[in-house]
Amino acid sequence: MFFISPSKGQLSFAEMMEDVKQYIQGIPSSSYKIIVGTDSMVRDDTCFISAVVVHRLGKGARYYYRKKSQTKIKSLRQKIFYETALSLELGGQIAKLFSENGYSEMPVEIHIDVGTQGETRSLIKEVVGMVTGSGFQAKIKPDAYGASCVADKHTK
Repeated sequence: MFFISPSKGQLSFAEMMEDVKQYIQGIPSSSYKIIVGTDSMVRDDTCFISAVVVHRLGKGARYYYRKKSQTKIKSLRQKIFYETALSLELGGQIAKLFSENGYSEMPVEIHIDVGTQGETRSLIKEVVGMVTGSGFQAKIKPDAYGASCVADKHTK
């Protein structure tokens, strides 16, 4: 599976991670965090977009995304859990690579496309528990911009 960078085009996971590393090394005195979020859109099938955002705190960001299609998922609960699972899988791969390359202190946040307003509010406790139980910090709307803004932009 490949990732798309708006500025660099199609990249493999290894190429994306090398680009992330170079971005971090560009201004090593800055603070960074990695954000992973997934959103989806149901049409004939369900299109899932997972975004990886490298946030240079106070100085901008860079992002990458990948697309995955599944057969149509009608259940909102199933769709939200699958989005969260995709983000956790990707976050785990990133955290593993970081720990192997001397960046084990790099914070990785998982942004979940749920919020206190709307139909997803009943799922917050479960999906946040999934994320925090996996060792990541969880963010929900309106703070979950990795899912609700960056990934959402590419589901259209």
